[in-house]
Amino acid sequence: MTFRTAAPVPPLILDDVRGARKMLSGVARTTAMEGSRHLTALVGAPVHLKCENLQRTGSFKLRGAYVRIAGLSPVERAAGVVAASAGNHAQGVALASSLLGVRSTVFMPVGAPLPKVAATRDYGAEVRLHGQVVDETLAAAQEYARETGAVFIHPFDHPDIIAGQGTVGLEILEQCPEVRTVVVGIGGGGLVAGIAVAIKALRPDVRIVGVQAEGAAGYPPSLAAGHPVALDSMRTMADGIKVGRPGDIPFGLVRDLVDEVRTVTEDELSSALLLCLERAKMVVEPAGASPVAALLSAPESFRGPVVAVLSGGNVDPLLMQRVLTHGMAAGGRYLSLRLRLTDRPGALAALLSTLSLADANVLDVSHVRTDPRLGLTEVEVEVRLETQGREHCAEVAAALRSAGYRVMD
Repeated sequence: MTFRTAAPVPPLILDDVRGARKMLSGVARTTAMEGSRHLTALVGAPVHLKCENLQRTGSFKLRGAYVRIAGLSPVERAAGVVAASAGNHAQGVALASSLLGVRSTVFMPVGAPLPKVAATRDYGAEVRLHGQVVDETLAAAQEYARETGAVFIHPFDHPDIIAGQGTVGLEILEQCPEVRTVVVGIGGGGLVAGIAVAIKALRPDVRIVGVQAEGAAGYPPSLAAGHPVALDSMRTMADGIKVGRPGDIPFGLVRDLVDEVRTVTEDELSSALLLCLERAKMVVEPAGASPVAALLSAPESFRGPVVAVLSGGNVDPLLMQRVLTHGMAAGGRYLSLRLRLTDRPGALAALLSTLSLADANVLDVSHVRTDPRLGLTEVEVEVRLETQGREHCAEVAAALRSAGYRVMD
């Protein structure tokens, strides 16, 4: 069986990234780089966080969108631009267009989070809600471009987009010149490709590690096949890197310049988001936390100093609530137990006293008296507890058994 090769990669070199940086002067922020003592202790070497979640519009996407739109001819600008996105790219295109005086239309899925829709409108774009998934939204945007002559602004598959994102790499080398490893989340591949172009040209010894959500990992099979491969399905909370097929241009650059692509689980993403909030005081979306998830999953495998790119902070509050709950559960901060008690006055009070002595905070208690497996004088109690971590969970369960309680599996 023969496979087609990926599309030839247009020449994209360090000078393109440097040119993009000049274009972005006064537009994109040079975002902060913060040290993380907790991750440094885990990895055994300095770990720094490149905070693109603090970029204008809340993600790195403004960089590429501005460079792409600024490079349009007067005729193209007059026709306006169109994009399709569930959030970050939409906001980047909207703000870049407003800054350049270009009319923008952004197609977003019907179920896009309301804060992202509102922000995109506030940045000046006309928002059209279409389709249930991004593929349908993308098709609608491309049809609009054909009908109106508007220029379609791809989120990652264009040299100007990649050059703009690559300015993050230049900043990393300036802010942490001793860096040995850079860890970057991957969706379509524009950000990691741009960073790799910049860093490998100046510091070929720096290791570039890309990270994908396990449920939306298009790069591992694509790299194995030698060309972009579309996934049949995707399932991840990290919508910012939920891309079914790598871009042709980023793919070639990732293949040639990125040293490794890893995947992380949903539990690891949740734990990483929680760590960013609790330890780094950073609001980061699941996609933006993916490099931290990779560090948490195998800290000993990274050579430091390490820079982890927090690529975005545009997280819907409802998703944040669910993810934080999930992250706390994954981190052992919640514990649910079923116990059998003698159904007599004071039995529940005694149980709660034991839990109090074990420093477990009771969140919820429920009783079952009608299960046929229960004895005549038995009652089953389910308690949901807030704990201090996995070791504390084991200590609480041991304390209950020591006190004579029957803890059910």
